[in-house]
Parts: sequence; structure tokens; C-alpha cells
Amino acid sequence: MMYLLLTINLLSFIVFGLDKRKSVKHQRRISENTLLSLTFLGGTIGSLLGMLIFRHKVSKKSFLLKFGFVFLIQIILIYFLEKYNMISI
Repeated sequence: MMYLLLTINLLSFIVFGLDKRKSVKHQRRISENTLLSLTFLGGTIGSLLGMLIFRHKVSKKSFLLKFGFVFLIQIILIYFLEKYNMISI
């Protein structure tokens, strides 16, 4: 499980950096749905680091709201999975 989380976080970080590069070069961008899906699938830390290090999407309030919503859903999901002994933290 740890390798899976490391992989998805690394992938999220790379994709945020790639999207920033495409943004600067005025190329076709990676969709916000893709960025948020990677975040939801466990890439929260990689996405957050990508946002901060590449200074990408940090001033777009609508994206930050969606990102926060995804993070909140993850917290709630982890809480209930742990509460009903489906996972252990």
C-alpha cells in the first residue's frame, strides 16, 4: 500500500509540474478533472507540493475550493473506513 501511495503522489507532483510547464508555453493543458482525480486517488501530498513548488493553481479560487472539497471527502472517507475497521491507521 505504501508503494502505491508513493507512486500516485509522485505522479501527481509530476503532472502538476507538467501542467504548469504547458501553461507557460501556451500549450494544450491537463484538465482540472484529471488533476483532481489524481488528488482524490491518494495523491494529495504530491498535488499540494506540486501546487506550492510550481506555484500552480494557487491563485485560482475555484480550483482551490474543489481541491479542499476533495481533501474533505478523503478525510471523511478515511474516518469512516477506520471507524468500521475496514482500514487501520
